Amino acid sequence: MLIIGIAGGTGSGKTTVVNKIISSLPQGEVTVIPQDSYYKDSSHIPPEERSKINFDEPASIEWTLLAEHLRQLKAGHAIEMPTYSYLTCTRQEETVKVEPRDVVIVEGILVLNDPTLRKMMDVKVFVDADADDRLIRVIARDCVERGRTPQIVIDRYQDVLKPMHEMYIEPTKRYADLIVPQGGSNAVAIGLLTDYIDARLRRAKQSF
Repeated sequence: MLIIGIAGGTGSGKTTVVNKIISSLPQGEVTVIPQDSYYKDSSHIPPEERSKINFDEPASIEWTLLAEHLRQLKAGHAIEMPTYSYLTCTRQEETVKVEPRDVVIVEGILVLNDPTLRKMMDVKVFVDADADDRLIRVIARDCVERGRTPQIVIDRYQDVLKPMHEMYIEPTKRYADLIVPQGGSNAVAIGLLTDYIDARLRRAKQSF
């Protein structure tokens, strides 16, 4: 099993990179573990306070559960991945069964921040993009998917996203084996990454 960590700022194009990797490999060889599924449950916090939760700091993630699930997948066992609702800021009762695959992609803004996860990764990728481009994508996404107004998104970007990016996300670039500038539009970098993954998989299959 090849474990790939893909990090980068909010709106940097991580999902696009992940989708291009999936489409370049044979169907059924890749499974994706989103960091967002492992946000800590906030159902004990009054609803009016949940909107103030800082989702961009490492303390918001249940890293121990994420690492344990990766260990189980690597051992050949299926997991029950949690689900999280941004609308209610709570972990849902429903889980998603995830089977082991040849390639497991762990994707999220902070996945290179946790030292335990980094040690488990075979390849570490940081998807980079200009701050203006990331802000535009965040506004478009949050207004459509999370019911926020543009002004709320801009205020949150200035108060939370930007300082957290500079404090926790940008510094993890130094841990990356590959930096993908220009996000998901960098066909050359994505091609190099997918070629490397494909070569690793072929070598692993030939060794059996």
